[in-house]
Amino acid sequence: MPQHKSCEKRMRTSARQNARNRAYRTKMRVAIRKVREAQDPEAAQQALRDASKVLDRVAGKGIIHKKRAADKKSRLTKLVKSLSAA
Repeated sequence: MPQHKSCEKRMRTSARQNARNRAYRTKMRVAIRKVREAQDPEAAQQALRDASKVLDRVAGKGIIHKKRAADKKSRLTKLVKSLSAA
């Protein structure tokens, strides 16, 4: 356990931030899963728009790297285009 007051505060703030980051990461994974599981091209397109917003928000907060977010958006877009072409 922490010996200093500042270390106690740091533990509290890190726990809050950890919970917040975990929630955003979960939200991101759910959004990506909705795009992948969409059967209808229209639904996939809408899910892609929602997932892009979530990915941009998560990258902006530094939870994932911005290039990783761009890569994920690119792959999801490719997937949605293949759905509409088929």
